[in-house]
Order: sequence, then structure tokens, then C-alpha cells
Amino acid sequence: MALEMKGSCQTCGTALQMDSDAYICVYECTFCPDCSSNSHHICPNCGGELVRRPRKMTS
Repeated sequence: MALEMKGSCQTCGTALQMDSDAYICVYECTFCPDCSSNSHHICPNCGGELVRRPRKMTS
């Protein structure tokens, strides 16, 4: 099962590339580093912890 690599921050709409720094919760809500930091790494949707999303490497 692969992660859904969402292409934008759910708070501010900033574009996120597959290799961009981004933060996700267990439900794969996705946020840019600034919005994640502003929310103290707590998902505003579910209250879960936001952790760094793994980067998808291109071959």
C-alpha cells in the first residue's frame, strides 16, 4: 500500500513536489513545513501528529 502523495498543502495551498519537504498525519493530510510548524506539528483535521513525509525518489 503506497502513500497518496498529495501535491499541495491543505492549509495554504503551496505546491509540494514529490521530493519536497512535507508533513503528513496517519490519514495522509498533507502540510508544508511552515503550516506544520505553525500548528505545532498537530494535524488541524484529526488532532494527530504530523511527521515528515517520505520522499519519493525518481529512478
